[in-house]
Amino acid sequence: MLVKDRMSRHPITIRPDVSLHDALRIMREEKVRRLPVVDKNNKLIGIVAEKDLLYAAPSPATSLSVYEINYLISKIKVEDLMTRNVITVTEDCPLEEAARIMVDNAIGALPVMRGDLLVGMITESDLFKVFLELLGARMWGLRVTIKVPERPGMLAMLTGEISKRGGNIVALGTFWGDDPTNRQIALKVQGIDQIAMEEILKNIGAELLDIRETLR
Repeated sequence: MLVKDRMSRHPITIRPDVSLHDALRIMREEKVRRLPVVDKNNKLIGIVAEKDLLYAAPSPATSLSVYEINYLISKIKVEDLMTRNVITVTEDCPLEEAARIMVDNAIGALPVMRGDLLVGMITESDLFKVFLELLGARMWGLRVTIKVPERPGMLAMLTGEISKRGGNIVALGTFWGDDPTNRQIALKVQGIDQIAMEEILKNIGAELLDIRETLR
């Protein structure tokens, strides 16, 4: 799956001369926490986050009057607060690579580019939704977590045995184990009961970590 499959298209943008107040208003009206900043030629020149705008407000302990505070805030523009060296990705970037970039750089969103053209935004919320899909969070079935040896063919054995019993795997993810010799597998299966699943796991030498019925 690529970034273009899950990004938000036609992102809302602002110009660098927009005031702090107006930028916050736009974010609240549009229910977004970040806005790409573009120049008059619609070229991406920065990005501003809600936290950047909120941190720029004076402390409640200030001795300034309300009028002085409002005057000072009215002078603050997006260009004074935005991040200028923007990390971006392209449409054909794999989703896991986009997630890695976000984690490694401690950022919550990436503008998506097609050449010099801004065509979307991929955010941490978009990736959370993919995680829900990956593990079948909105689907009913038997949710199983197991630990298996890190060796070729284990996943094929597991899926083959489930298929033989008439089960249908609707979600599956593999994760690091507690050391390099093993892996954890989380899957959701329909059409098979808990007793049959436990027999399968015993036959293939998998360690059962958790098993439960889910209604969705």
